Amino acid sequence: MAGSLIKIQETTVSSAVASVTLTGIDSTYDVYKVVGNNVQQDTDSQLLRIRVTESGTENTTANYDYAYKAMTPTASFTNVSSTNQTQWRDSTGGTSTQEQFNFVYYLFNMNSTTEYAFITQESTNFISSAQLGALIGGGVFTVTGTARDGVSFSMASGNIDSGTFTLYGLKK
Repeated sequence: MAGSLIKIQETTVSSAVASVTLTGIDSTYDVYKVVGNNVQQDTDSQLLRIRVTESGTENTTANYDYAYKAMTPTASFTNVSSTNQTQWRDSTGGTSTQEQFNFVYYLFNMNSTTEYAFITQESTNFISSAQLGALIGGGVFTVTGTARDGVSFSMASGNIDSGTFTLYGLKK
């Protein structure tokens, strides 16, 4: 796999921002990968929102479907699913220094104008009291007609305080 990942864009957040947008998705690659490292937020227990961008602008329409299995330290496995939402979603984090989350998403059909775009996701989060949680699942963006050129991240409430967000293309 060495040499298979081509870095397209990387953004490192070191002070609070409302959102992070990674663009550069085009027909060069069939599959894209997004990696988030040590992401922290400024408002406790808020979900990370993920949206596609079209011409660099977030698409906020209610066309996101998702399903995932959450593995939490305080409960058994939980199945979560929803249709016709305004975003895909991921783990929650906290505001303490040690509370961070990390994720890997694979993006498919993003540049297609005739097929739905979809995502697979894996993430882990370390929350207070030294507890580790995880999430695995995926989602579909149920719109065709316009190519997607990126992804945008924001918190359900508050800001992203820190973290590194990297977009890669996978060589064909």
